[in-house]
Amino acid sequence: MELRSLNIGAAADASGVSAKMIRHYEEIGLIPMARRAESGYRKYSGNEVHELRFIRQARALGFSTKQIAELLKLWRDHRRPSSRVKQLALEHVRELEEKIEELRAMKATLEHLAKHCHGDERPDCPILDELAAPRPVAHAKDCHAAARAPQPPAFSRKPGRAR
Repeated sequence: MELRSLNIGAAADASGVSAKMIRHYEEIGLIPMARRAESGYRKYSGNEVHELRFIRQARALGFSTKQIAELLKLWRDHRRPSSRVKQLALEHVRELEEKIEELRAMKATLEHLAKHCHGDERPDCPILDELAAPRPVAHAKDCHAAARAPQPPAFSRKPGRAR
C-alpha cells in the first residue's frame, strides 16, 4: 500500500540515485516514465524508489545498463529461473576478472616505466617517450608480459635529443 508519492528530489534522496540519473534512466527506458502530478512534476511510488535502489546497488557492483535491464526484468518476474540470474552474475564475474587483469597489466607497465624514469631535473622521460611513441599504445593484456620482462621497453626519442 502506497502512503504517498514522492517528487523526483525526494525519490533521489530515498533511493540514493541522483535526480539527473533518474531522468536518464527514464529516457533510456530502464525505468518507466514517471507519472505526473497536475502540476507536471514527476511522482514516484515506494515501489519505484525500490527499483531505483535496486539499480543503484547493481551499478555499485559494476553491472552495465544492459545487464541491469535484464536483472530488472528477472527481478520483476516472480516465475524467473534463478539459473539465469546466476548466469548473469557469473558472466559479470568473468568480465570483472578480465578488467582486473588489464588493470594489473597497466599498473605493471606504469611501474616499469616509472622505474626507468630518472625523476630529476633532466628533460628525458621514458614515460612521456612511450606515450608519444608513433606506434599505437599496446593493449594492457599485451603489455603485461612486456612489463614483467627485465629489459626496459624500446623508448622512442626525438631526433637530436641528448640522452
